[in-house]
Amino acid sequence: MLFKNHFAGLCFFAQKYVKDVETAKEIVQNAFISLWEKRDTIDMSRPVKSYLTMVIHNKCTNYLRDNRKFDKYILDIENLLDVPENDGADSLVEDELKLKIDASIAELPEKCREIFVMNRYENLKYKEIADKLQISVKTVETQISKALQHMRLRLAEFIPVFLVLIGSFLSK
Repeated sequence: MLFKNHFAGLCFFAQKYVKDVETAKEIVQNAFISLWEKRDTIDMSRPVKSYLTMVIHNKCTNYLRDNRKFDKYILDIENLLDVPENDGADSLVEDELKLKIDASIAELPEKCREIFVMNRYENLKYKEIADKLQISVKTVETQISKALQHMRLRLAEFIPVFLVLIGSFLSK
């Protein structure tokens, strides 16, 4: 049912990138196969279409890179390597990611959370945080390290999203 409901729309999405109907169909079919093969490890509480959209975008980008049928300059002009900012599925993933980040930060112990927020959101340096909280720089380093380890574990499912975002950022 999932395949029947979303195949045509996802093919259209893939075709925007690869400019070939057959290649788009193959990429979408492979994305569904990937979904099926990873069904035991995928968080099914998340929207499946968001997962498929992300996988298809990655596969399209990989296809374009690997086949080099297109000139990089043309790809840049057409913005084919960038994730469209107004794509509904992308905003769903982005919203979900923001919620997950906020929840992960909220799970941190109070002092660890305070130090992490001061560093990452208020852009304070370790020394500035240490001075403000009257603690050692080493304590700040330790707390940031703990926070980042916690965030890595809690946000592991979003690593592909981060890679797409980083790739989009670097290509600009």
